[in-house]
Amino acid sequence: MKSIGIVRRVDELGRVVIPIELRRTLEINVKDEVEIYVENDKIILKKYKPNMICQITGDVSEDNISLADGKIILSPKGIKILMEEIESQLK
Repeated sequence: MKSIGIVRRVDELGRVVIPIELRRTLEINVKDEVEIYVENDKIILKKYKPNMICQITGDVSEDNISLADGKIILSPKGIKILMEEIESQLK
């Protein structure tokens, strides 16, 4: 992990501000969820993405399907949108 030289203080409530430059780079927006975990002696912050989130619609559902060894997750609606786009490209 590369250090980027930004230091922040922890406030009285245990909060730390993530600098805007990092939030923009990692596409972390207001109200986004952040996953927090520990790896050895490091605290890792990562933008939270549910496992079965459709890459087209953003829907999370047990009805979503996993394709290409889990590299592509699609909801029924996402499949329909993708099929329509593929069909329009083939015409």
